[in-house]
Amino acid sequence: MSQAESVDRLIAGELQAHFACATIGRQIIVLEQTASTNDAILQLAHQGAAVSSPPSLANEGLVLFAEHQTAGRGQRGNRWESAAGKGLWFSILLRPKISISDSARLTTWAIEAIADVIRTEFSLKPAIKLPNDVQIHERKVAGVLVEMRAQQTAPHLAIVGIGINVNHSVEDFPPELQNRAISLALALHRTVDRQNFAVTLLQNLNRTYRARFVSADF
Repeated sequence: MSQAESVDRLIAGELQAHFACATIGRQIIVLEQTASTNDAILQLAHQGAAVSSPPSLANEGLVLFAEHQTAGRGQRGNRWESAAGKGLWFSILLRPKISISDSARLTTWAIEAIADVIRTEFSLKPAIKLPNDVQIHERKVAGVLVEMRAQQTAPHLAIVGIGINVNHSVEDFPPELQNRAISLALALHRTVDRQNFAVTLLQNLNRTYRARFVSADF
């Protein structure tokens, strides 16, 4: 690992300190590597359910980051390339009071929140490409994968997986993606502080999730 990479690390405790009273981010985990953050957070949810009947809602808002995914997934089973230490690869565990057939509402919420932060923080002009992508200059910079699981005695379980290309160079993308993908660093011609960006993004996700999916008397 280079010195630059060792400095630009996601630190769970520092991230979590910003979200003591939040829904999203009250608990944050950072893994060095996992196959898929969606799979890893689902495993944690099942472990929590095994010791609580009915399943506890305490884990709602859990965020799990990985510095590297070895088997990240996109829509329709596509592989998501997750260069180590270059992007934000994370999943959020939620229990919105919506039906499984309404899961597209979560995808729309997440991609709109991502695009809004990119626009306001970096003065870029992101475009949403339905159903689940955010683009800059017609190249993919971020994607969302929502997976829901039915629950018998609690609100359905939703996992919102998010991948954002942050500090990639062109060479960090596979040759077949170099003309179709972009990173924030490539668009800005400078590197981005991933820790600060993660805080700002989670703050926006928390605020907009509570506005859309949590009752006003929460």
